[in-house]
Amino acid sequence: MRKEPMTPEGHQKLKDELERLMKVERPANVKAIAEARAHGDLSENAEYHAARERQSFIEGRIRELQDKIARAHVIDPSIITQSKIAFGATVKVMDIDTDEEKVFKLVGPEEADIKSGKLSIHSPMARSLIGKELGDTVVVKAPARTIEYEVLEISFG
Repeated sequence: MRKEPMTPEGHQKLKDELERLMKVERPANVKAIAEARAHGDLSENAEYHAARERQSFIEGRIRELQDKIARAHVIDPSIITQSKIAFGATVKVMDIDTDEEKVFKLVGPEEADIKSGKLSIHSPMARSLIGKELGDTVVVKAPARTIEYEVLEISFG
């Protein structure tokens, strides 16, 4: 079983979703199935079929979350003290061509959200950043152009 790095926040978010599905969504759906079944003929009962489909989704998501939680390797970035970029780092970079500054946080694949600046540790951008230090230049080959960034700040926590 391959372990995936994850921040404590990302791990907690998965556990919270799993708990909600098991304690709220699943029981509510079982009740909806029972109510729909009480309406009679199941072959033409749209409510029953919708509830069964929802049950299938919930059970699948529960299994998926249980697997992700079991494979999680939780790493707390706040206890990391180093000067090089690694998992959990928040990095401020500047595009050398446009002087545009961006901030990225390197997280596990389950936590990645490009809109909020969270990059999967496995993404090409994150792989380019790993091991760099303050002042280093990072070259990222994007589909439109090759982008050069200067590392301005590195923090953990």
